[in-house]
Amino acid sequence: MVKHGGGFYLLPLLVVSLCIAAGTAWGATLSADFYEKTCPNALPTIKGVVEDAVKQEPRMGGSLLRLHFHDCFVNGCDASILLDSTSSFDSEKDAVPNKDSLRGFSVVDRIKSEVDKACGSPVVSCADILAVAARDSVVALGGPTWKVQLGRRDSTSASKSKAEDDIPSPFMDLSELKSNFKKQGLSTKDLVALSGGHGIGVAQCVKFKNRIYNENNIDPAFARERRSTCPANGGDGNVAPLDQTANTFDTRYFSNLVKRRGLLHSDQALYNGGETDSLVKKYSTNSGAFSQDFANSMIKMGNIKPLTGKKGQIRVDCKRVN
Repeated sequence: MVKHGGGFYLLPLLVVSLCIAAGTAWGATLSADFYEKTCPNALPTIKGVVEDAVKQEPRMGGSLLRLHFHDCFVNGCDASILLDSTSSFDSEKDAVPNKDSLRGFSVVDRIKSEVDKACGSPVVSCADILAVAARDSVVALGGPTWKVQLGRRDSTSASKSKAEDDIPSPFMDLSELKSNFKKQGLSTKDLVALSGGHGIGVAQCVKFKNRIYNENNIDPAFARERRSTCPANGGDGNVAPLDQTANTFDTRYFSNLVKRRGLLHSDQALYNGGETDSLVKKYSTNSGAFSQDFANSMIKMGNIKPLTGKKGQIRVDCKRVN
């Protein structure tokens, strides 16, 4: 049995373990106990920093989860999202989906500093820090836990253009979302489960303005409520919670979709008369099923094209190539 929080059912360890044993979708093998001998204090150290950061600002949980997601969708889970621009490449931080909205970089730097102290040297990769911090953020906000596979190494480059091509847009329809996730080796079920991560955190007005003013598949009272802080002109940087319990990892996100109260166009696309309606409905009333599927899909996403063995490097500073 796996530890749980926030009203979720216990996850069967067997299901999660099977995903771990299967290795990655791209052929490389990671391991849940990768740092057991080289730095046994690595994971507790990461957890401590994440818990402290989320306690100070609950929104940070969603921010750290999003960092891992946006990292994995661009050339795999290799911490390329953390690199600053150099003469050789433009930072993914400046890509349209990320600019002025991605956050949590200072928390990652703090984790890296504390982990390197605990380990005595730079043993833990920035890519693994992102994967573990995402899990610990979900747990800190009452969600399920899972065994994170470890052993990723860090990239030596980044791609702003790839970030703009591959990170899913909040304006996508279901068919576009399915294609986008399929490109990463993720199924339609993974798409719906991982979208449940939008149950924590906030979104900027510019990302949902068209939805609340121009779309029809939206609850009128909800649209009016959101318009109060997102004017038709200006206010693009104003934020709104992705659901009413944005500081708690739960299934309210899916209940909202059933009521046509999805904040983003891409959220409501999951419940709009298409093939994913039934799964959204299931998750809205079955937190155990969602909890289990989300954990398995996070493991699967974390396994996208990792650099292992002698590929890549272990960065000393997550913002820079060694």
